[in-house]
Amino acid sequence: MDLKDKIIIITGASKGIGRACALALAAKKARLVLTARHENTLREVAAEARALGAEVLPLVLDMRVEEDIQTMIRETVQRFGGVDVLINNAGIGIFKPVAETTTEDWDRMFRLNVRGVFIATREALPFLRQSREGFIVNVASLAGKNPVPGGAGYAATKHALLGFSKSLMLEERKNGIRVLAICPGSVNTPFFDDHHHKMDEEKRKRILQAPDVASTIVQALELPPNAMISELDIRPANP
Repeated sequence: MDLKDKIIIITGASKGIGRACALALAAKKARLVLTARHENTLREVAAEARALGAEVLPLVLDMRVEEDIQTMIRETVQRFGGVDVLINNAGIGIFKPVAETTTEDWDRMFRLNVRGVFIATREALPFLRQSREGFIVNVASLAGKNPVPGGAGYAATKHALLGFSKSLMLEERKNGIRVLAICPGSVNTPFFDDHHHKMDEEKRKRILQAPDVASTIVQALELPPNAMISELDIRPANP
C-alpha cells in the first residue's frame, strides 16, 4: 500500500503505540483521524503529526460510547470522503487477581477492548469495503494467547479480540479487506507504567518501545496487496 493520502483512523492516539503510529504514518503523508479522550495530549500529537506534513482531524471522544464511535466514522467520511485503514488501538488494563476484580473493572475493560473495537469495525466496514485497499489493525497482546496471573480480565479481553479478529479476517478478505491482529509483549509506554513499577531503567530501554510496534504496523500496511499477515507476535529481541 502506498500510504500517501490514505485515510487512516487511529484510536487511543494521544500516547503510547497510538501516538507512535500517528507519527510514523504522518511521516508517510497519510491523512489521519486521531481519537482520544484527553484533549490536551491529543492536540499535542495532532500538532506533531501536522509538522511532519500530514493532514490531521483530531476527535475528542470515548470509544466506550457507541454514539461517539458513530460520530468518529461520520466525521471521517465528511472530512476525507472514506476510510482506508482502521487501527483499533485504544485499550485499558486493570490488573488485579480475580478475587479482587470488581464488576465495574471487568466491564470497563470489555467495553473498551472488545465492544469498542467491534462497534468501530462494524461502522467502518462499508467504507473499508469501498476502499479497495481496506485494512484493519487490531492491537491485541501476547496476553491474548497466554495466561496472565493478576490480569485475568485483561487477558480475557485480548483472547476475545483475537477470536474476533480471526473470524473477521475470514469474513472480509473476499471484500478486499486485510485484517491484522498484532500481539506485542511488554512495551515501554504509559500503559506499562500503570502496571509495572519495579522495572529498572536499563531493562525498560531493552523492552519494546512504541515506535518498534508502530514501525511493524507500517510495514504490514505496506505489504504487496495480495499478501496478508493476519497475526503477528512481537517481542523484545533481548529483554
